[in-house]
This record gives sequence, C-alpha cells and structure tokens, in this order.
Amino acid sequence: MPTLDRVKAFIARVEALDHLGAISDFYHPDAAMQENFGPRREGMEALLAGEAAALKRMGGPPASTCRRFAIDGDTVFINWIFQMGPGEPRRAFDEISVQTWRDDRIAEERFYYDPGQMK
Repeated sequence: MPTLDRVKAFIARVEALDHLGAISDFYHPDAAMQENFGPRREGMEALLAGEAAALKRMGGPPASTCRRFAIDGDTVFINWIFQMGPGEPRRAFDEISVQTWRDDRIAEERFYYDPGQMK
C-alpha cells in the first residue's frame, strides 16, 4: 500500500514535467498502463516508449496539475488537468487515472477521459 508521502512525491514528479522519470522511479518493472479502452502496454520498456512517443506528439511534456486525488488501500485515484498543444491558449485535458499500487510502486494504471477533448 502506498504512503501519502509516496503518492505526493509521484504527483510532484509529474507536475515537475518529469514524466519519464516518474515512470522509471514509481512503476514496477512489469507494470501495465491502458488509455481508456485501448490496448494495454506492459513492462517498463513499453511504458517508457509509449510515454516518449506521446511527449514527442505533444511537442514536450504538458503542464500538469493534480486537481485532486484519493487513496483507498492499494488504489489511488488522481484527477489530472493537462494544458496541451502548441501556442496559446493551450487546451485543457481533464483525465482520471486509476492506479493499483503494489508496495510503493504502481503495478497497473488506467486512464479515463473524453476523447472529444482532443479535437
């Protein structure tokens, strides 16, 4: 089960725009990630490659803000707001992340969002 301090440290790393470092330091080597109902990415190499590709598409890491989060045993819920896109104003992208932690690392994560926000 993650501690409050560990979850806050993860959130701080993402808010500091170190998305790849957050994956390396806070996810299990065999972790899995899934966007909405898309295919699962499994294993550290796939998670890092998927994130690197997303960051390249976005032109770099989006401004990241945790609006709220909750911890229930091994499950962590985070409501992220990302400011995305080139130029100003950037688009707000609202997403819910549901994580399953094993000890002090993320074992599984699924993101829920309205794909219409990407238009």
